[in-house]
Amino acid sequence: MHTIDMDLVEMTLDVMKYTIDRISNVTPEMGSPKKEEDLLRIVGETITPEGIGGENAFQLFRDVLVKATVPIDHPRHLAFVPAAPTRAAIMFDLVTSASSIHGAYWMEGAGGIFCENQAMKWLVSLTKLPEGAFGVFTSGGTAANLSALVTAREEWREQKPKHARERALLMTSTGAHSSIKSMAKVMDADVHLIDSDDEFLSGDELKDAIKGLSEHDRDRLFAVVATGGTTNAGIIDDLQGIADVCEEENIWLHVDCAYGGGALAANSVRFLFNGIEKADSITIDPHKWLFSPYDCGAVIYKNLELAKKAHSQKGAYLEIFKDEGAQGFNPADYQIQLTRRLRGMPLWFSLAMHGTNKYKEAIERGIELAKIAEEKIKNGSNLELVRPSSLSVVLFKRKGWTAEDYRDWTYRNHNSGFALVTPSIWKEESVIRFCFINPDTTEKDIDEILATLE
Repeated sequence: MHTIDMDLVEMTLDVMKYTIDRISNVTPEMGSPKKEEDLLRIVGETITPEGIGGENAFQLFRDVLVKATVPIDHPRHLAFVPAAPTRAAIMFDLVTSASSIHGAYWMEGAGGIFCENQAMKWLVSLTKLPEGAFGVFTSGGTAANLSALVTAREEWREQKPKHARERALLMTSTGAHSSIKSMAKVMDADVHLIDSDDEFLSGDELKDAIKGLSEHDRDRLFAVVATGGTTNAGIIDDLQGIADVCEEENIWLHVDCAYGGGALAANSVRFLFNGIEKADSITIDPHKWLFSPYDCGAVIYKNLELAKKAHSQKGAYLEIFKDEGAQGFNPADYQIQLTRRLRGMPLWFSLAMHGTNKYKEAIERGIELAKIAEEKIKNGSNLELVRPSSLSVVLFKRKGWTAEDYRDWTYRNHNSGFALVTPSIWKEESVIRFCFINPDTTEKDIDEILATLE
């Protein structure tokens, strides 16, 4: 036993040293994936009857396996929607796991849930939803969207009991995130896609689309999903106009701000979200633009009780604690998961440590970087801006390049460990897409990436 304890101490020291080094390293190795068979050849089988030992397993991870991953917080990682968790949030993610708190019910997780709720109060305040609105942290935008839409459908069925067995219908635009269609499949609901120009949905387009529905389809329409920052281009729908139509038609409005929600804290663009305060539910992903580690999403409801009716689980073993201290906010009542870790605690610690003003500054920096890149692209002789920057996204082209040229350029930059920037599609044409999240990204980084396009 003594030997095992000493091994554990040594392994713990190795892990902590790696963690400290990694947290303090703002430019980690870019890393690149390897085929499974190549990793197996290098590493071998790691799960064996006798075990391979903690130090050996950790060494394999540190020296081989982590190098076959792409760090999302590299300042020249501008692909997809990257992330840049604060050091405070990363450290407290370790604390969250080490504390072993079950975050479903107040009875077990009161102190941790209190922390989450402090962070949630700030998120809700950004939306300007009316008093009484609140939310809960989820595993990400997909789980948040599903939780919100299930709540919307259950409320629709309660209001229209004749549709208890009817396939529900939701409306969204062609610019909406793919998770909306995926969640509709999970719910066995239908999706009516509105073909909106430039990934932008207006109130008038929504009104016309509703008018164009058959009487049967109009009767089974239970929700509209608007987007507060499309993943591809950072475009925000006409939230005010859409909210007015949903209010007039008595339809649940869900706003998917998984990516763009962080910009609610940015004074420079907050007006673009006007109308969001009329939403019935909202999705925001703190692990995108609020500097939290994966995985951390959030769903916010105007009326929490509707979510509780849709999601609260009952069981004899859940009803035994009646003492006063055990009574409080139960996150499991408001989203699809019962078992959950306290994903909001790292966000709480980071907000508590740095203050919300630092968050606002960091988000504004992402918007500023996009504008800086836009100007540099305009001045590039071989470059062409596709559309003005929106939030922290810029779309542009390299003149004369084909889809294969963009692909090869991406591979060259990535394989050399320099940068990860991937192409996208805009109006059926290949383009380059920058998405700025990390405030540690510099103008020099932008210049050096653009120089590879000459």
